Amino acid sequence: MTDTTLTHRRVLNIAVPIVLSNITVPLLGLVDTGVIGQMGVAAPIGAVGLGAVILSAIYWVFGFLRMGTTGLTSQANGAGDTPEVAALLMRSFLIAGLGGLSIILLQVPLFWGALQLAPASPEVEGMVFDYVQIRVWSAPAIIALYGVNGWLIALERTRAVLVIQFVMNGLNILLDLWFVLGLGWGVEGVAIATVIAEFSGLFVGLWLCRSALKGTVWWQPERIFDKARLIHMAAVNTDILIRSLMLQTIFVMFLFLGADFGDVTLAANQVLVQFLEITAFGLDGFAFAAETLVGTAYGAKNLANLRAGVIKASMWGVGFCGVLALFFLVRGGWLIDVLTTAPDVRAEARVYLGYMVFSPVIGVLAWMLDGVFIGATRTKDMRNMMVISFLIYLAALWALVPTFGNHGLWLALLVSFVVRGVTLALRYPALERGLKDL
Repeated sequence: MTDTTLTHRRVLNIAVPIVLSNITVPLLGLVDTGVIGQMGVAAPIGAVGLGAVILSAIYWVFGFLRMGTTGLTSQANGAGDTPEVAALLMRSFLIAGLGGLSIILLQVPLFWGALQLAPASPEVEGMVFDYVQIRVWSAPAIIALYGVNGWLIALERTRAVLVIQFVMNGLNILLDLWFVLGLGWGVEGVAIATVIAEFSGLFVGLWLCRSALKGTVWWQPERIFDKARLIHMAAVNTDILIRSLMLQTIFVMFLFLGADFGDVTLAANQVLVQFLEITAFGLDGFAFAAETLVGTAYGAKNLANLRAGVIKASMWGVGFCGVLALFFLVRGGWLIDVLTTAPDVRAEARVYLGYMVFSPVIGVLAWMLDGVFIGATRTKDMRNMMVISFLIYLAALWALVPTFGNHGLWLALLVSFVVRGVTLALRYPALERGLKDL
């Protein structure tokens, strides 16, 4: 079990490594693009970008494994159930193995279907297939890392998550440079570098999880395959998956509907979506802290620690969003200019910049309560409140977009944030009552 003293320092010890870890993700994408760009032709750049998007979309479906593992493991840790903590890691590996094998076996129809949705030139499509048919072999490793990261976050070992990301992305960058610039392997070189890096990241993760793999505690088939626990884990993960699919649909609809207003507006919206990505990258750290602290308190049946964890993590989340909103207000125009050099896109993005100033403040309640409800594994509430948010988002689109155009599109998106936060807040008393009933 972890230390039960809930301090601001403890929140930051969980949150800061996650924020630093998130920073390395876009850096790797920049290096991939920059290295392949040295080939001097456009097709390989497009192929690597499109291939990476396709694989990310497929792997994203398994993102529930990270969240579900964190909630369940933090509760087992809070209850002092060491065998169950180890068993949850093993169950996540089983899911990753089955999921990764399924992707490998179904790769041809999956990749063909993806390219039907996002067609490219024959030259680019050929390179995309070369890229994804190499990278797909690391599917079990990358899905397993969702479980490893969730497990480590649950135990408040977020520095270990940072180490995994640093090793994996650092190695990927070095191998990119060697395979593409040194050996001239092109698109295939980028793919091979990523596969090696992802398996290396998993090996580092296994080493960091070695405390759970000692002795015989980690391999107890009667516990790992316990029917009741498997059903509970499946229910939690299914709820999270449904919730995440609806959330992704909201953003996909936002981007698709933005295309109706012309290329310039679509590009401006895409630039401004990066502001939301920045917000999410920063808030992840504090939301993950809420997951861990709430889960541990739930497992220990400690209402005081539950409330303290919610309050302290949320204070930092709200403070971060306030600073971010101020930064967007003062330097948002500068950030737009960094993200695009097109004068018409810059001007159009500035028209809607005000929504970005309000988005962190409006969205913080939803982001932080997501973490709280994941920690308590109140995933049915998350799913149901997302259904309500999605339906109200559709109603807002219908009511606002015809009259206000792209302004209506942004307003509908912000309305979905507010509804999700408010509906989860209304369910919070039931979360506390659930702890008392355990």
